[in-house]
Amino acid sequence: MKRKTLVLPAVAGLLAPVLAGCGAADAGSTGTGAIVVGTTDRIAASANAPAPLDPAVGYEAGVWNVLGQTVQTLMATPRGGGRPVPEAAESCAFTDRESESYRCRLRAGLTFADGSPLTADDVKYSIDRVLRIKSANGPAALLDNIDTVEPAGAREVVFHLRTPDATFPYKLATPAAGIVPRDHYPANSARSGFQVDGSGPYTMKPEVKSGRVVKISFTRNPHYRGSYEVRNDGAELDLFPDAAAMGRALDEKKIDMMARTMSSERARQMLAKPEDGVRLTEMPGLAISYLGFDTEDPAVGNKAVRQAIAQIVDRGRIASEVYGTTVEPLYSLIPTGITAHANAFYGTYGEPSATKAADLLKKAKIRTPVRFTLHYTNDHYGRDTATEYEALKKQLNDTGLFDVTVEGTPWARYRPAELRGDYAVYGMGWFPDFPDPDNYTAPFLGRNNFLGSPYASAEARTLIADSRRRADRSTVEPAFERLQDIVARDVPVLPIWQGKQYVASREDLSGVEWAVDSSADLHLWELGRGTQ
Repeated sequence: MKRKTLVLPAVAGLLAPVLAGCGAADAGSTGTGAIVVGTTDRIAASANAPAPLDPAVGYEAGVWNVLGQTVQTLMATPRGGGRPVPEAAESCAFTDRESESYRCRLRAGLTFADGSPLTADDVKYSIDRVLRIKSANGPAALLDNIDTVEPAGAREVVFHLRTPDATFPYKLATPAAGIVPRDHYPANSARSGFQVDGSGPYTMKPEVKSGRVVKISFTRNPHYRGSYEVRNDGAELDLFPDAAAMGRALDEKKIDMMARTMSSERARQMLAKPEDGVRLTEMPGLAISYLGFDTEDPAVGNKAVRQAIAQIVDRGRIASEVYGTTVEPLYSLIPTGITAHANAFYGTYGEPSATKAADLLKKAKIRTPVRFTLHYTNDHYGRDTATEYEALKKQLNDTGLFDVTVEGTPWARYRPAELRGDYAVYGMGWFPDFPDPDNYTAPFLGRNNFLGSPYASAEARTLIADSRRRADRSTVEPAFERLQDIVARDVPVLPIWQGKQYVASREDLSGVEWAVDSSADLHLWELGRGTQ
């Protein structure tokens, strides 16, 4: 999930809204016709995911990009980044020094899109059902530090946390904390199908073929009251099977904007030779790609094997030969642009070296070649993924120290298998839930981690817990620098690259630079036609 370039101080006092009002009908330039945005995100129902768009279940960037348009949260990340600000809330603040009690006051007159009142009881209902359903593939772990949610009248709600957590306002800004109407969302089970109901800037209508969403029409919600200024009357999200099909749609003027994820080849071509009538916007990116390891698997359970892999992998070649200028090598779980980033893997291993890798294996008395299968999903992260994993296989096998095979699997089967622990070594991507170093460490190293990994480090978990006590996030650098050293030493995961973002759009489209943030979150309300 899912999931900014600056380190942001956490909330220390009462927060006032950045934008007043409710996205009035005359805000912005609406032009004529819905703005059409293309994406290669896949939203489909399956036996393992029958309710992909329920906030209690959906935990992928593409799903959150739908929920973000339709389901309101108490807090939101403001335009251009920064600390979270009130959205459905009028104000929010910690009420104690330990960051264990958090109180929000809702805006007056909030309603869902159907006109029914939205109260503090609805906030409690929405949060409680996420924790009660506790979907294995869902975002419940983001909220599992909540002990109780206590409504205090119709407009006030208090969150009592089990342990201090200065990052809690960021979590309330994610769709995991989306507020939903109880008439449409069962208390104890997920809502099946593809319809989403909420109080966000838009209502939505999906078009589904063969169990897969192919188009979503977003219509401006006249009842919306929040911090966003809505600059159009409606938008359409077209979901394409691949980047090539999306590119053709832009060429044929069937879409106004090409969002996630345009191919690296198309981006390179447009960088080298701009296209008439089309504007290419480059944006910072905080998405990362990494290898995960089952640290109890016979093939890679010995730390020396994982360290040898870290010693061999040439990130620079992967970046340049597979992705060109659209990614850069990554030597830490925490990417550049987030506080406390340090090149821990480079500091530990230096340049790639088969000789040093052989020494590591020899000292640990590991018989070579070490055999395992490198698994990846062949339909979730783009066409270049297969090339990347073939390149990784070649780098490892060329040393003679490894005998690696590669296997691609559709995401619908891949993610459940990875969570079950079926794979010794597997490739994944991470889009941050919120822009804090905590979100690049706790999901991988904490209890109930995103990977379902057996890896445990008592020191890492203590460092994470202690860092959450610090409301001033600029003071957490020493803890997270140490965490990065632990990851480089134990190698439960191996970071490979950090992505850049490119968005192609028709020249008459405005607001593009705000419509996609560095976490790949889509903000359709920012788009308009003509000069704004």
